[in-house]
Amino acid sequence: MKKIAYLFSLLVVTSLLNACQKDNPPLPDNLVQFETNELGFDAESSSIDIHLNVTRNVDAEVPLTINLVSSGVTYGTEFTTSPAATGNNLSLTVPAGSNSISFKVNKTPNIFLQGDESITFKIGSAGSPLLIGAPDSLQLRFSAITSTGSQLTLDGGPGDDAAENSVFVDMSANKQTPVKRDSWDLGFYNGDDFRVILNYTLVNAMAVALNKNDLDAVTAQDTAGLVLESTFSPDDLKKVDDVSGDLNKTVVGDIAADDADNKVYILNRGGLVSHSDASKGWIKFRVLRNAIGYTLQYANIADANFKTVNIPKEPTHQFSFVSLDNGQQVPVQPAKGLWDFQWGLASYTTAGIYYPFADLVFINFRDGVQAAEVMTSTVSYDNFNESNIAAITFSSNRDVIGSNWRATTGTKGVKTDRFYVLKDPAGNIYKLKFINFIADDGGKRGYPNISYQLVKKGD
Repeated sequence: MKKIAYLFSLLVVTSLLNACQKDNPPLPDNLVQFETNELGFDAESSSIDIHLNVTRNVDAEVPLTINLVSSGVTYGTEFTTSPAATGNNLSLTVPAGSNSISFKVNKTPNIFLQGDESITFKIGSAGSPLLIGAPDSLQLRFSAITSTGSQLTLDGGPGDDAAENSVFVDMSANKQTPVKRDSWDLGFYNGDDFRVILNYTLVNAMAVALNKNDLDAVTAQDTAGLVLESTFSPDDLKKVDDVSGDLNKTVVGDIAADDADNKVYILNRGGLVSHSDASKGWIKFRVLRNAIGYTLQYANIADANFKTVNIPKEPTHQFSFVSLDNGQQVPVQPAKGLWDFQWGLASYTTAGIYYPFADLVFINFRDGVQAAEVMTSTVSYDNFNESNIAAITFSSNRDVIGSNWRATTGTKGVKTDRFYVLKDPAGNIYKLKFINFIADDGGKRGYPNISYQLVKKGD
């Protein structure tokens, strides 16, 4: 009887193991592939990053070999790569725990190009356990392109719902530009007006004006009673810039021509994550005009002396950005006309109070980008074509997409009953849909997948 009981128990355990194996099917292939199959290298750029994506994080370092074939340009003369190529091959390594890898193409300064030059990159080999996916090749053209469409995985970086990057997308160039949200503090408008914006991508990045115009006269006593963090009250909205992007409603007022009219501000530099003590700290600052643009004076609250930075107006960009870590200008937004929308965490409002939203999408309304939401009950994404454009009512509102494309309560995931139509700065019209962004819809938080197609090329 004991033997029979033992055999029966063994049979039960084996059955349970088999059932578990059936409930846990093997993972799909882990693929490495280029982010897109075509990129443009515009004349104004000196370098460009080429990205490859991996289906899921690798457990250990994995080697990759990328082959390159150039047309009309020669390695070492018109261009180089980082890392350097050897015999028309690039050796890369996907780091352990990562799901992406990139390399850089550098253009030699002061060269003349016709615009028909190109480089074709192809994945030559991938170490185990990676397999080569599609697209397995990418053509880099030494001119601006007008993409007919592509899919992108936006590189929000680590942080899940507080992904560390903002991502600027240029659909016509199949290009994304990830920028660390905490890399800047203040933005200086390069248009005719003299306006300053706060970092709207950091939580509790708030400021207030003091009734003083002498930075040296401001001490820690001036911060007594100041609250520069979310209180879940309407008053918070007075301490952040207008969420619609209206430059007439910024916390920092118009920078006056008369220095005496420019006040001192106290700024909480904010942090990456909501409900966290990891703020970048408080500082005092003042902004003046000068012959070429702006003069920024800033210091820690208790410092007796302040630092001075001159920021020239740069007509190629909407704003010039400065980090108060070191007073240096830092790249954030791409040049005018070279991006369509920005994805990431940003200051916003709900129920009349300040609220930082994850996954917020703002269009580049200052450069003329317009967008519209289309419900699939009217026309499906696949069937939307040029004949449908006349029925579209485009909006220039910065938040026309906003958070409308996804749900984080109830049935979580991308809202599949809608898509978006965007007109870019060149007049190209694209249809855009979000594929996934969290585990509930097959995605990964911080790395949303999007797809877009050209509907009508600009005139």
